[in-house]
Amino acid sequence: MTKDWFEEWFNTSYYHTLYKNRNEQEAIRFIDRLCEFLEIKPKAKILDLACGKGRHSIHLAKKGFTTTGVDLARQSIVKAKQTELTNVNFEVHDMRKVYKKDEFDFVFNLFTSFGYFENQDDNIDVLKGVTLNLTENGLFVLDFMNASKVIKNLIAEESKQLEGITFNLKRSYDGVNIRKDIYLKDNDKNYHFQERVSAFNLHDIKTMAALADLKIINTFGDYNLNSFEEKTSDRLILVMRVNK
Repeated sequence: MTKDWFEEWFNTSYYHTLYKNRNEQEAIRFIDRLCEFLEIKPKAKILDLACGKGRHSIHLAKKGFTTTGVDLARQSIVKAKQTELTNVNFEVHDMRKVYKKDEFDFVFNLFTSFGYFENQDDNIDVLKGVTLNLTENGLFVLDFMNASKVIKNLIAEESKQLEGITFNLKRSYDGVNIRKDIYLKDNDKNYHFQERVSAFNLHDIKTMAALADLKIINTFGDYNLNSFEEKTSDRLILVMRVNK
């Protein structure tokens, strides 16, 4: 059975090499602002959905929250579990399925970790799972790209040299998905991986959220939590509440 692109790509060492220079300080500042805005109480339980190597989860745990990070990529969870913090737990889990019903005060899905699935029902199932994971008054934060700006400023081709490996990147938009094809050569072997994310806009996500009994209550356009402008904002960050 053929693996989905994210199961194959996220479980390679090349994925971690390509993105090793992500801005950790920006991520930390974003989490700090978000926690302040949401007024998260010290004993809150937080689920970091599609947590990757756990950089957001670990910072949340350092702030004193009881944090759980889940991700489908086994290799990422192996790396995340290397932390020595006792108030954070990491598990391999498919975000299309409910993790723990009525368990979490907050669910975070950060850094464009949504819209991965070819079948639209799968993307909706992610949101339905969020609803069931949350407590009655829980909140969901979705940090997604601003697709319209990404499409407008798409860099068609780019090369990066990292750890002795040349990554040749080709980006495209097919009218539905924003795609990044990753070509590289290592030990005389050629590899091709792909990232593919649905180019959802605010209306799309609002429609899907309604099907999952989620209501958008705040909309931001960047990691400083400034207002969202479709033409200029870097991000589409949404805070949602369960419609119960």
